[in-house]
Amino acid sequence: MAARPAIPARRSRLLAPEPGWSAYADTVVVGSGIAGLTAALAARHAGSVLLVTKAQLSDGSTRWAQGGIAAALGRGDTPEAHLADTLTAGAGLCDEEAVRTLVTGGPAAVRRLIDRGFQFDTEEDGGIALTREGGHHADRILHAGGDATGAEVSRALLARLDQLVDEIEVIERALVLDLLKDAEGRAAGITLHVMGEGARDGVGAIRSRAVVLATGGLGQVFRATTNPSVATGDGVALALRAGARVADLEFVQFHPTVLWLGDGARGQQPLISEAVRGEGAFLVDAKGERFMPAMHPMGDLAPRDIVAKGIMRRAMESGLDHLWLDARHFGEDKWRGRFPTIWESLHEHGIDPVRDLIPVAPAAHYSSGGVLTDRWGHTSIPGLYACGESACTGVHGANRLASNSLLEGLVFAERIGRDLARCFAPGEAVTGEPVADEREPVLLAPAVRGATQQAMSSGAGVLRSATSLAATRHTLSELGEQTDDEPRTEAWEATNLQQVASAMAALAARREETRGSHWREDYPKQDDARWRVRQVLSVDENGCTVTEEAVS
Repeated sequence: MAARPAIPARRSRLLAPEPGWSAYADTVVVGSGIAGLTAALAARHAGSVLLVTKAQLSDGSTRWAQGGIAAALGRGDTPEAHLADTLTAGAGLCDEEAVRTLVTGGPAAVRRLIDRGFQFDTEEDGGIALTREGGHHADRILHAGGDATGAEVSRALLARLDQLVDEIEVIERALVLDLLKDAEGRAAGITLHVMGEGARDGVGAIRSRAVVLATGGLGQVFRATTNPSVATGDGVALALRAGARVADLEFVQFHPTVLWLGDGARGQQPLISEAVRGEGAFLVDAKGERFMPAMHPMGDLAPRDIVAKGIMRRAMESGLDHLWLDARHFGEDKWRGRFPTIWESLHEHGIDPVRDLIPVAPAAHYSSGGVLTDRWGHTSIPGLYACGESACTGVHGANRLASNSLLEGLVFAERIGRDLARCFAPGEAVTGEPVADEREPVLLAPAVRGATQQAMSSGAGVLRSATSLAATRHTLSELGEQTDDEPRTEAWEATNLQQVASAMAALAARREETRGSHWREDYPKQDDARWRVRQVLSVDENGCTVTEEAVS
């Protein structure tokens, strides 16, 4: 495939504001992944749009997505079949109507993405090349650049955004802090921490009629993750501080095949896409023997939680902390043609996948939970929307089906745009003034970030128990006392991580069963009689409240 042009960094007149600045937009969208970009493009039909991104526009999680976009586009495939696979992967906790919205709207959403310039990989006859990943019973994964689907999605959407420079304002290198609300409790804007040239940590506010959170994941809660360094759960933390309801935070998917770089590896780790197994690679243990076929009828293409648990079980039995992926039979041509990004990454780490086994271990990859929404992106706070990985739409349940995340970002972000256009007329003025929050923000020391990651990986990672979770929660509580007086980005990120981690650990401790990506050593079975419920958490001045809601 021909090289794709790079999208230049966007600049805003608000990039280096004066202290105490303020601005207005009808809709503020926070995040520049597939959900944020799609929401911004859709929201312009309801008035002015301001898109806020924490780093540069291209630095979100979307560009790291290797696998692809799942949609029923293949011959003989149907949305109903896609729905069935999604419900199975979600282990009884999916909202079936939300899933139906996803799979029925998916094919058209993908075609609209193609109309915006997305260049998919093709077969020899020019048709869409489709492959299979874990949990899918049909070839329905559309990909680009072999294993660079996220990068191509990002390129196509940013190119479209660049054509609308007069309609969508952009602020880069801006960390969203808190939600502004009016006297009736409705969203009225956000506060921001902007790092401009020569002006570190300029703080200001954006007033708006609506706020859309599309801030991506929270993988940096853990020591090792596939997420970029900016994935610090900022949107979920903002929602918690604002009193919004969050759900399913205990369900963090650990991708089973992340390149193992040793015990000392920290931060973002290289991903070995599930599509590699979809093309015929398989897992082996210390004896070189395959083990997944005996654990699940789908073998190495079982849902991700099953594969991650299978790797951990077999590794522990052998006293190891990783196993291996065997794709030597691919040959160099297939590696270079189908998985060029992974090929280069492996060689950068001294591994030749044509001759060598690939060391792999599970690492934090995707949060199935987030800010609780309905099928139109509404949260429990009027005027506040959420989409993408920062949202809990109910689509993923206890475990995300492979490659459903990019599709979710497309489908539900577009629905938010339609809802905004239905609810607001362009140019309609804001009615409620933001009410000043008298509470002083409590910021934590930047060092809390590393300590939080260590505590979560030790006690709330792939394997959990009452004992490990109690120790983690105790450590997180102590970390909450390590305050910082300097309002800087590093302190806000540490604060966000500690708050999100505390909520996650609390819900994981309450759920006394093993389900999907939540694995309790002390409660090894799924308990539908007691735990086929969604845990919903909210925080107010009186503390944390958890309710349980039946799943439709």
